[in-house]
Amino acid sequence: MEIIDQAVREGRKTLSEYESKQLLARYGIPVTRERLGVNEEELQEALEEIGFPLVLKACSPEISHKTEKGLVQIDIRNKTEALETFDRIRSAVEDTEVPVLVQEMIRGERELAMGMTRDPQFGPCVMFGLGGIFTEILKDTSFRVAPLERRDAMEMMEEIRAHRILGAVRGMEAADREVLADALIALGKIGLENDEVKEIDVNPIILAGRQPVAVDALVVL
Repeated sequence: MEIIDQAVREGRKTLSEYESKQLLARYGIPVTRERLGVNEEELQEALEEIGFPLVLKACSPEISHKTEKGLVQIDIRNKTEALETFDRIRSAVEDTEVPVLVQEMIRGERELAMGMTRDPQFGPCVMFGLGGIFTEILKDTSFRVAPLERRDAMEMMEEIRAHRILGAVRGMEAADREVLADALIALGKIGLENDEVKEIDVNPIILAGRQPVAVDALVVL
């Protein structure tokens, strides 16, 4: 796939967030609407296409811990705020070629995570669990070896301790498990069809009502 091939030719070990989500989208995984911008003209075009509220992020495979460095700003509600935030992020990044990701703001109270890791013995393995900032602390996850059948994906959702979060709770709609299952199957397929992909981290996936949307993603080569 060209996204991966380009990164390999450049000697990179990771895809940018934008590239990572492009890869996911090509396999049918729902991702945020977003555009890249390196100047105010491109920012204006993105604002007109995506609308408010939105999120602005520095977007480079070379930048880690963006939130801690102030390179992610959420819930931007108007053009003035967007322009000020855009300039602030651009000023904070040393490389003037680094674009800013203009991304729709997804609202939802439930956060999930999915991923793929290439095990040296079993090959591509798919993960499902709770998402957000406490993923590594809670470690509420389930795994399957790819390729996944739909039954496998459905069982993974039931195996986590917090599986009731996928149901109709506290006035929220039940998650669309069919879409979640499709995404898990697709992650396994990415691993099986692209030997260069070592790891995929999709966190968080926010439930916007019933619909899961991948808000952040990282592909390691």
